[in-house]
Amino acid sequence: MIDPLFKVYREDKSVRCRLKFFTNTPYGFKLISVEEPCRLYLLGADKLGRDIFSRIIYGGRVSLSISLIGVFVTFTLGAIIGGFSGYFGGKIDNLTMRLVEILLAIPAFYLMLSLRAVFPLDMSSVEIFLMIVFILSFIGWAGLSRVVRGIVLSVREKEFVLAAKTYGASSWYILRKHILPNTYFYLIVSATLSIPAYILGEASLSLLGLGIQEPFPSWGNMLSDARSINLISSYPWILSPSVPIFLIVLAFNLLGDTLLRRR
Repeated sequence: MIDPLFKVYREDKSVRCRLKFFTNTPYGFKLISVEEPCRLYLLGADKLGRDIFSRIIYGGRVSLSISLIGVFVTFTLGAIIGGFSGYFGGKIDNLTMRLVEILLAIPAFYLMLSLRAVFPLDMSSVEIFLMIVFILSFIGWAGLSRVVRGIVLSVREKEFVLAAKTYGASSWYILRKHILPNTYFYLIVSATLSIPAYILGEASLSLLGLGIQEPFPSWGNMLSDARSINLISSYPWILSPSVPIFLIVLAFNLLGDTLLRRR
């Protein structure tokens, strides 16, 4: 650095950095490494000098696990609540559908912010992780349960369900063995299309500073630095976490479309 004020650098040709592949370093086995005093940053470094590529790989575990766990919890709740509502009907159905309509009437993003405001700000990263899963699952089950209820309403009048009732099968057995399996295909396709929404929900909370906190990385909080135009113009590589978000969202949407066409 020859000008600390304007961040002007000059190449030091007296030092050569040679790449080494498949080497064992003091920090562990490395696919690609360089010798001291050189440093290797495949996607550059952030404002604190941390390797962006390594943080993207590490943060992917957080973002993907939140989406997968959230989808599992949401679809379990939605299938069970929607199944019971459609099968039993009556007061249970009316009460459940009124609750669903209330949740669907509230904008999802503002509901996420409101639920996040209920929790204290000094939570640990594990607690924040579980809190985000709870928030996304609490928001997502309402719309799913309504669709599952509609499927159950049509399936419960089929001949095989009436035959099971004739032979004395319990309501839980009929739901588990005869009715809910008829919703599996819809649930699988809908789950693949919902995973991108969970990734974007976590990224939105982390981008606003309400999700996963530093120093633990996630794709959302890594993009929080990109809110500054000056930083983007000087260090455009800080937008690198947006690339895996785009690719994951595109991949799961293509997977859902493919499953839908192969039905």
